[in-house]
Amino acid sequence: MGGTVPVTPATGAALRFFATAIAAKAVVEIGTGCGSSGIWLLRGMRPGGVLTSVDTEPEYHRMARKVFTQAGFAANQARLILGRSLDVLPRLSDGAYDLVFCDADPVAYPEYLTASIRLLRAGGIAVFNDALPRDAGPAEDGARELADMIRIDDRVVPLLLPIAGGLLAAIKK
Repeated sequence: MGGTVPVTPATGAALRFFATAIAAKAVVEIGTGCGSSGIWLLRGMRPGGVLTSVDTEPEYHRMARKVFTQAGFAANQARLILGRSLDVLPRLSDGAYDLVFCDADPVAYPEYLTASIRLLRAGGIAVFNDALPRDAGPAEDGARELADMIRIDDRVVPLLLPIAGGLLAAIKK
């Protein structure tokens, strides 16, 4: 789909579950992709909630806007921000978000974890897609470093779900 792969149905169901479980009203998505994960997140969020999705590709935003509308979501339910996530995230408010979902370059996952912890309220959840390293390489090194960081960080409670390429979730204490 436009050079991006939709999240699996199992991953989507887990995202909707997390958003519903914490009654998410404000969610950040790092990596808009084709909009499939955004639909799952929006379906789990409280009415009136807003998904803030960041991506560098304008085509992904156009595609996501279209699929959000087709899925029945109002235009004001998704705020799409064009730019590098590591440039955009520092401009978002500290502690203002219920959930952060990261489906971007795993090499940057450690930096996204740091940003996520700052963005999340107490009880908020950070979720990382494709967090199970498969082979050797920079992406897998990023996933391993993320797992190590979450494992030793006493500010979070981690959970690794063996769904698709692995979902690593962490609740901020």
